[in-house]
Amino acid sequence: MIDISHKRSSLRYARATGTLLASPEIIERVRDGRIPKGDVRSVARSAGIQAAKRASEWIVFCHTMPVDWVEVSMELEDDRIVFTAEVRSVWKTGMEMEAMTAVSAALLNAYDMLKPLKEDVSIGEIRLAGKTGGKSDMSDRFDKPLKAAVVIVSSAKKQGKRADRAGDVIREFLADQPVIVSEDVYVDEDPAELAGTLKRLAKGTMVRKERESADGPGEEGQSDSGVDLVFVCGATGPTPKDITPQVIRDVSDKLVPGMGEAMRSYGYQRTPFAMLSEQIAGLRGQTLMIALPGSARGAGESMNALFPGVLHIFRMLRGKA
Repeated sequence: MIDISHKRSSLRYARATGTLLASPEIIERVRDGRIPKGDVRSVARSAGIQAAKRASEWIVFCHTMPVDWVEVSMELEDDRIVFTAEVRSVWKTGMEMEAMTAVSAALLNAYDMLKPLKEDVSIGEIRLAGKTGGKSDMSDRFDKPLKAAVVIVSSAKKQGKRADRAGDVIREFLADQPVIVSEDVYVDEDPAELAGTLKRLAKGTMVRKERESADGPGEEGQSDSGVDLVFVCGATGPTPKDITPQVIRDVSDKLVPGMGEAMRSYGYQRTPFAMLSEQIAGLRGQTLMIALPGSARGAGESMNALFPGVLHIFRMLRGKA
C-alpha cells in the first residue's frame, strides 16, 4: 500500500458512471416494475451503497475509508440504463475507487436481475466522471517559481559542529514545489542578527533610496529585491535561546496565525512533543516568514502541513484570488 500517513484530511468527492445495455423491451419492463426479481432501482442502489463502504475488501491497494456519504442513482434511456455513484468523505486520500466500486456493484446486481429474461443484456463502460479534493485542488500556478531562503538558527550548525539535517529536509521537500531556494543562511541565536537577516531578505518593504544629487535627504521607495518565502528553522522551543518566534513577531507587519495552528495540529497528531515548539508565520512586505522546528522530523512534518495550501497566499497578495 502507499503510505498516506503524512497527508492531511480534506473534503474528497468522486463520481463514477456505468452503463448496462439492454433491449427497449427490457428497459420498458424495468420502468414499469415488471421484473420477477423485484425493483431494479432499489436493489442496485442498496448494493452500490454497500459496496462503496467495503471497497477496500476488494481492491488490494485501496485504503480503508471512513465514507461519509454515498448515493447511487439510475437513469433509463432507450437501450441502456446509466448508473451514477457519488461518494464524499473527509479523509487523506481520494474516493475514486469507492465510487467505481459502487457503480460496478450496482451494474452487477442489475445484470443479475435482468439476465433471466433471456434477452441480450451486457455491461458497458465504467468510468470515473469527476473528482475534487486533495492536492490537485490546492495547487496554484505561477508564471515563474517563487524564491525562498532557508535560514538556520543555530550556532552549532553555523560553526559546522552539527549536521544541518533539518535544512536538508526543507530543501529536498521544496525540490518538488514551484519554489527555488536562492539563499541559505546560518545565524547564531542572536535576536539582532536574525532580525537583520529577515529584514534584508524581505521583499516589498520600504527602504531609503539615495538621491543622485548629494543635496537633500533620501527618498522612500519599495524594495523589489528579496525573496517570497523565508523558512526560519530552529530556536522555536521554550528555552531562553529560542528566539525565532519573537523575532518574527517583531519584524512582521502582520501575523498569519492559521499557519502556526496548522503546523502544531499536524505535528501533535504525530507526537505530543510538538506542543513544545512555537511555530508562527508573519508577513513583512511581500515576504512570508515561517518558523519551523530545528529537528529534521519536525521540519518535515511542518512542511507537509503547509503545502500546497500555503502557496495560495501569494495569489492573494498579488490580487489574483
